[in-house]
Amino acid sequence: MSGPMARPMRMNEPPQVRSRDFTGSALRLLRRLTPQRGLTIAVILLGVGGIAVSVIGPRILGHATDLLFNGVIGRQLPAGLTKEQAIEAARARGDSTFADLLSGMNVVPGQGVDFGAVARTLALALVLYVVAALMVWLQARMLNVVVQRTIARLRADVEDKVHRLPLRYFDTRQRGEVLSRVTNDVDNMQQSLSMSITQLLTSVLTVFGVLVMMLTISPLLTLLTVVTVPLSLWVTRSIARRSRTLFVDQWTNTGRLNAHIEETYSGFTVVKTYGHRAGAIEQFDELNDDVYRASFGAQFLSGLVSPATVFVGNISYVAVAVVGGVQVATGQITLGGIQAFIQYVRQFNQPLTQIAGMYNTLQSGIASAERVFDLLDAEEEPADPLRTLPAVGAARRGRVEFDEVSFGYLPGTPVLEHLSLVAEPGSTIAIVGPTGAGKTTLVNLLMRFYDVDAGRILIDDVDITSVSRSSLRSQIGMVLQDAWLFAGSVYDNIAYGRPDARYDEVVDAAKAAGFAEAVQRYMPGVSVDQLSPDYAGIRPKLAGPGERFADFVVAEESERGNPGFVNCIGIESPGLTAATAIADRVVSLIA
Repeated sequence: MSGPMARPMRMNEPPQVRSRDFTGSALRLLRRLTPQRGLTIAVILLGVGGIAVSVIGPRILGHATDLLFNGVIGRQLPAGLTKEQAIEAARARGDSTFADLLSGMNVVPGQGVDFGAVARTLALALVLYVVAALMVWLQARMLNVVVQRTIARLRADVEDKVHRLPLRYFDTRQRGEVLSRVTNDVDNMQQSLSMSITQLLTSVLTVFGVLVMMLTISPLLTLLTVVTVPLSLWVTRSIARRSRTLFVDQWTNTGRLNAHIEETYSGFTVVKTYGHRAGAIEQFDELNDDVYRASFGAQFLSGLVSPATVFVGNISYVAVAVVGGVQVATGQITLGGIQAFIQYVRQFNQPLTQIAGMYNTLQSGIASAERVFDLLDAEEEPADPLRTLPAVGAARRGRVEFDEVSFGYLPGTPVLEHLSLVAEPGSTIAIVGPTGAGKTTLVNLLMRFYDVDAGRILIDDVDITSVSRSSLRSQIGMVLQDAWLFAGSVYDNIAYGRPDARYDEVVDAAKAAGFAEAVQRYMPGVSVDQLSPDYAGIRPKLAGPGERFADFVVAEESERGNPGFVNCIGIESPGLTAATAIADRVVSLIA
C-alpha cells in the first residue's frame, strides 16, 4: 500500500450498455432549473411571444403578394365592371379557368397595384420581424443566465459531494474516471442543456404556432402536411434508439481513457523506470480506439436523423405544392395564401428536423447527466457525532489503543483480525512489515478514512467513532509515503494543516524538518514550483514540517525513501504526545 490514500483494490466500473432511464434523468435535469423558476417562466413567455409574432409574418407577406397580383390582374380587366360581371364575361367566352381564378381574388377591374398598401404591409411585416428578433435575443440572453447559474450550482453540488464521499469510493475507481465525471460530463451537460432547451422550446412553440396559422388558410393542405409527422417521428425514434447505446459508451470510454492518461502522467517516472512505455502506449491506443468507435457510431447514426426527416418533410412539401396549385387555379385559395402556406410548411418541417437533429446532443447530455447523478447519489460517509476530541492537556494524555480490531476492504477478505495494540503517551512506535501486511491500513483506521468492522480504536479511552472526524484529524499529523505539494508558496504548504499558525512557528517547523539554511530564502512568497535544482530535496521534506503542529504524528516510508519520514521521527514539539513510524525496512528507522 502506498499511503493513507492507498488503493487496496481498484476496480474499473463496467461500461453501461445503455441509458438506464432516459426520461427520468431528463426530468431530473430539468428539475434543477427550479431555483431559477422566475427567469425560466420569463424565458417561456418571451419564447411564446417571439414565436407568435414571427409566425404572423408569412401571412402578412402573403397579403402583400395578393395586393400585387390583384393589381396586375385588375389592370387587365375593363374599368367600370364589377368583379361578378368580369367573372360572367370570362365564362361567357369559355375561359372557365380564368373565371375560377377571379372568383378567389379580391380584384377591382381597371384598378392597378396599390403600391402604398403594399409598402404599408411590408413595413408592418418588417416591424413584426424586428420585434420577434428582439424577443428571441432577450430570451436567449435570459436562458444563458438560467443555464449558467444551474450548472454553477451543479458544480458546487458535485464539489460538496466529493468531499462527503468516503475514501472507499475513490479507492474502487480510477481517479481519471472520477475527474471525467466532474469536468467533462458536467461541461457536456452545460452544452446540451443550453442547446436543447433553446431549440426544443423554440421548435415546439413554432410547430404549434405554425399549425394554427396553416389551419386558418387550408385545413386540407394542413392535413397533407401533418400526415407525414408520424413517419418522421418513427424514423427519428428508430435511429435514436440505436445511437443511444453508443452515446453512453462514448462517455464511459472517455472516462476510462482519461483515467489511463491521468495515471500514466502521474506515474510517468515509474512507467519509464520499469520500461512500460510500450505497454502504456498500447493500452492508450486500445482505449482511444474504443472512444473513436463509440463516438463515430453515435455521431454517424444521429447524423442520419436530419436528412431522413428532411426527406420525409419534402414529401409533404411536394404534395402541398401540387394540391395548392390546383386550389389556386380553381379559386379555392389565393396566390398569396398558397405562398404563405408553403412558407409555413417549411417552418413546420424545420423545427421537426431541428428536434430530430438535436437528439444526438440531447442523448449525449443525458448520458453525461446519468454519470454525474450516479456520483451525486453515491453513498456518503456516515454523519459525524457532535462530540469533539478534547485537546491534549489535563484531560488527555495521548494514549492510543487498538482493541480487538478486525477489518477488510472487501467483504470476506480480512486484512486485520483481532488486532490489539497500545501506544503509550510519549512513546515512538515503529511498525515494520512487508508490503501488504496492513501497515497503511492501521493509518486508514486511525484517521477514520475507513471504520473498523469489529473492535474499537481508543484515544485516552474515547472511542474515535464517538467524536467528529474533523476534531480527530486536526490533532493527528501525517507524513505520507509520497510527498504531495499543493500549488502555492512554500509557506502555505508548511502551514497547510494550520493556516492560523504564526510566521515564527512555521519557520521553526521548517527548521525542525532539516532545511534551516534554505528556509529564509524560500519561505516568503516563493512558489513550490520555483524551487531551484540546488534545493530540489526540500520538496519531499516539506511533507514533514507541518506535523510539528500536531499532537500525534504518523509517518510512512516508501520503497524509495522519504526524507520527511526520517525528519519527522525525531521532531521535537512541545505538544507532541506520541509518534508512530511505519516502514518496510528496519534500516529506514535507523537511517
